[in-house]
Amino acid sequence: MTHPAPAPQLLLAPMEGLLDFVLRDVLTRIGGWDRCVSEFIRITDQLLPERVFMRVMPELAWGSCTAAGVPVRAQLLGSDAACMADNAARLAAMGSAGVDLNFGCPAKVVNRHGGGAVLLQDPDQLQRIVEAVRLAVPAHVPVSAKMRLGFDDDRLAEACAQAIEAGGASELVVHARTKAHGYRPPAYWHRVADVRAAVRLPVVANGEVWSVADAHRCLAESGATALMIGRGAVVDPGLGWAIRRSLGWPAPAQVPAVPAVVEWAELLPHLEGFWQLVCERIEPRARAGRLKQWLNFLRRRFPQGQTAYDEVRTLKDSAAIGHWLNRQLLLTAPCSATSPMACLEVMA
Repeated sequence: MTHPAPAPQLLLAPMEGLLDFVLRDVLTRIGGWDRCVSEFIRITDQLLPERVFMRVMPELAWGSCTAAGVPVRAQLLGSDAACMADNAARLAAMGSAGVDLNFGCPAKVVNRHGGGAVLLQDPDQLQRIVEAVRLAVPAHVPVSAKMRLGFDDDRLAEACAQAIEAGGASELVVHARTKAHGYRPPAYWHRVADVRAAVRLPVVANGEVWSVADAHRCLAESGATALMIGRGAVVDPGLGWAIRRSLGWPAPAQVPAVPAVVEWAELLPHLEGFWQLVCERIEPRARAGRLKQWLNFLRRRFPQGQTAYDEVRTLKDSAAIGHWLNRQLLLTAPCSATSPMACLEVMA
């Protein structure tokens, strides 16, 4: 089967413990993204109840879209083909915008239990899993997969991609490193081109895209027309728009355009929105850590992020963090002639 060439698109990557539904909400409000993928949902030997899927991907309650209207595709991780198929069918019934299969997670605990990148040592099993999932969900529900170039090396990269295609996947994301490489640079984008040459389905390039220049090099070396970005988007929330504009790609229809470069003052309201969602949806003992985690990434892009991280690093109380955020917003907002006392209070 020959698949049509994909339209240029930017996908927001899943990142376990970081790029969850809270950060998906905020980053897609800023915009520039065509689609998201949820963090992996671990499948072992049972059909999971709907509440488990909802906990990882609450967007299922909103038509499988973020608040900004960007579609979210649920991702499953596991090695039991029949059980993966059963859970995929349940996700499809819940209205997921698609089912994505994780064949790339490098975590040792995941690999020890037969999931993620370890499956790249067995292309036949990859095909069985994709086949079972494809048969289990309605024809209109996309089934995609994400893989690395291999486990210890990349000798089976093309064979794995062909197995995924043979199983019936409609799209493949290739993280351009092996499990052994972890997240160490560089990413081997030229190997994505080799994978593309071995299959007919659309291939999305992923890995080590931190800037507009990186995006251009990745597309040139991989020959791909679509990118998936994770950490680069967390560090620079305006990266999606910056890439689209530099490449002349059309804007997604879901959200209004914003400046190609998001500066700190523009980001602060989104940081406040992030904190509000954290306080609503995350247990109290984990809230402060979530904000510090994002600020730790943001300081790579924004000098003010370093200052913010230093100021928040020792705070644990939610009320104290809320007060700090309010102060930042007032400091960056123009003083209103109708409320001069507010400006005096901030300056005090």
